[in-house]
Amino acid sequence: MTRYFKAAQCAAAAAMLLVLAASSAEAQIRRVESRNSFGFNLGYFMLKGEDSRVDEDVLLADLSSLAFDLSDFNGANVGGEFNFGLGEYLEAGVGVNFYQRTVPSVYWDVVSDDGFEIAQELKLRVIPFSATVKFLPLGRGGVEPYVGAGIGVFNWRYSEVGEFVDFDDDSLFRDRYIASGTSVGPVVLGGIRFPVADVWSVGGEVRWQKAVGKGLFEEGMLADEIDLGGWTTAFTFHLRF
Repeated sequence: MTRYFKAAQCAAAAAMLLVLAASSAEAQIRRVESRNSFGFNLGYFMLKGEDSRVDEDVLLADLSSLAFDLSDFNGANVGGEFNFGLGEYLEAGVGVNFYQRTVPSVYWDVVSDDGFEIAQELKLRVIPFSATVKFLPLGRGGVEPYVGAGIGVFNWRYSEVGEFVDFDDDSLFRDRYIASGTSVGPVVLGGIRFPVADVWSVGGEVRWQKAVGKGLFEEGMLADEIDLGGWTTAFTFHLRF
């Protein structure tokens, strides 16, 4: 009887080990199959410099008479994205970001009759919607470097508000000029993600975008286009499921 009892104990122990092994394998399979993710990013957008902007850019035109730096438009960028797996090495994503910056300016060499500077506020807002495909050369699981490209739809708004000079008669007046629209252009990106838990990962990303807004002449501005291109560097946080 004791021999049978010991055999039963061994069988039960073996069965328990099989259950634990199966559970562990199932958990690993589930982790591998977690191909979808929802992400947040917090970054910094850098507008293109003077040497690479389009010729009819309104900011270049403004620099001829107003005192500000293009780098003043560099600023914070926040966004979110949803990624879904297309296989072990490919991933598609859709996302939206938000950037807005207000830059103070004055005329270079003109002041009011009482000697005060003539001031304005230049404000640019860009909300990019993007659809991208990423290639993960090491596949899923562990550290995940990636490169990708796609298309962006850029909703933008640019305004100039404050005091201005009519150089025909040197008179001073207050006004506001506002232009807005939607432009389309390419997006190229690269980054890396590090797992920090079963479902969380953190990382970094660099993204380049190219787009041009048009129709600013109709709103009374000095040029007809605004270059929306530039670079974004960001910290990323992803929840996998």
